[in-house]
Amino acid sequence: LVCYLLGISGVEPIEHGLLMERFLSPLRQALPDIDVDVESARRLEVYPAIFDRFGLERVACVSMMDTYRVRHAVRDTGAALGLPPGEVDAIAKAFPHVRARDARLALDELPELRAGRLGDALRDGQLEVLLALAEKLDGLPRHVAMHPCGVILSDPTLLDRTPTEPSLAGFAMSQFDKDDVENLGLLKLDVLGIRMQSAMAYAVTEIQRVDDVAVDLDDRACVPLDDPATYRLIQSTRTLGCFQIESPGQRELIGKFAPETFGDIIIDISLFRPGPVKSDMVTPFLLARQQWQMPEYLHPDLEPVLHETCGVVVFHEQVLAIIAIVTGCSLAEADEVRRALGDREGKEQVRAWLPDAARARGYDEATVTRVWEVLEAFASFGFCKAHAAAFALPTYQSAWLKTHHTAAFLAGVLTHDPGMYPKRLILEDARAFGIAVLGLDVNVSDDVYRVERVGVDDEPPPGILGEPPRHPPPDGLPDARAYGIRLSLCDVAGISADEVSRIIAGRPFHSLTDFWHRARVSRPVAEKLV
Repeated sequence: LVCYLLGISGVEPIEHGLLMERFLSPLRQALPDIDVDVESARRLEVYPAIFDRFGLERVACVSMMDTYRVRHAVRDTGAALGLPPGEVDAIAKAFPHVRARDARLALDELPELRAGRLGDALRDGQLEVLLALAEKLDGLPRHVAMHPCGVILSDPTLLDRTPTEPSLAGFAMSQFDKDDVENLGLLKLDVLGIRMQSAMAYAVTEIQRVDDVAVDLDDRACVPLDDPATYRLIQSTRTLGCFQIESPGQRELIGKFAPETFGDIIIDISLFRPGPVKSDMVTPFLLARQQWQMPEYLHPDLEPVLHETCGVVVFHEQVLAIIAIVTGCSLAEADEVRRALGDREGKEQVRAWLPDAARARGYDEATVTRVWEVLEAFASFGFCKAHAAAFALPTYQSAWLKTHHTAAFLAGVLTHDPGMYPKRLILEDARAFGIAVLGLDVNVSDDVYRVERVGVDDEPPPGILGEPPRHPPPDGLPDARAYGIRLSLCDVAGISADEVSRIIAGRPFHSLTDFWHRARVSRPVAEKLV
């Protein structure tokens, strides 16, 4: 609630029935996990802000031990054997990113590794000693590195309790890893870089640049959570690029579920987890949701708790409420019970206590048995509703952007690549919404994907190869034919960041000769551009 009131979180906890006891309670022994999702492209900007806010004596990054994999093992072994650095580097780069112990297995399974000079050296037995020693390094510590997201927050005595050293990025780094930090009782904050956050932030800047429209995704007046057009897009399953709901399995689920409210999105995200899917919690929910059968409740007392999920236990918060209602314990005690259900010894202790406590509250034997069966089966598989609600917000925001600013959103997805699909499929999806895909132009293309206003006859040009102008998208989907997406220079194979920078700084170019002399790109890159 405090996070919501301060504007840190956009999810109102009372409205969605989120329980503080699931996060932190007086009975909880371990410190809670605190995750902060930030733009992946700006994640390293957050670290200086944390150090400035709390002070250098109170903050340190968490370290981790980087262990040997095949490439590092080959390089270090080759250096120890005195082999030529250039040849060792070529051998190391030939291997995929696998464990050092799997070096020979990779050679057996990948014919391309046995081709050329590497194959000749293998057949002559020249690499036998190198590979044998490299394999023995598998999993051994190589060096201490900065954890990708862990930050310790403490009081001014932090440096008395942990040794620190500078990380490669220049931040103070504890020499303890995440497990050591937890054992010491230090509070760890995870700063997670989320590419979708960067994609949406980029989309907002493109909307401002192209349409001169200011979009505030966190403003409910600007982006209401009950927008019918957004839910029509979600129900259509045309959600490529949208956070959490773009995988084939998720698109199948939302097609059958047909979410109509923000709460439905929370349920959808919670259902599409290994536990609920493996336990077949999805089928009874969909049958009741679509009114193909009546919801079944464990007991009338539990109907208020299970009503939103049609009688199916989906959330950890529901497990807490069930235990508290049936046994009369507090929510804090109920969360301790839920945690105990996750291991064999704890489950046996709960089995010995819960039925007697429920009978003492007046519940009959059949109800006690059913409640125990549900808790035993689903308590360790359910999902935290607070987590799902936090995921649901960017899910809805991404769907809203795709509905109302399709070109800008897909340009952000192409630029920051947050999803699971190759860019060619995202571009085909853009065409399906009527967006023109504009080719590379050294005088226009940037190091990112740009949105441009276009005419309805742009791409494909009418009359060429019999292709008509772009068709409108199907009914009910956004019509984005007024926009095009210009391809990025960064996607040219083999082009370097310096070459991209010189192209952008040197334009406009007036001829191929002018481009060749002033952009100074390599010949292969120039040939690809031409």
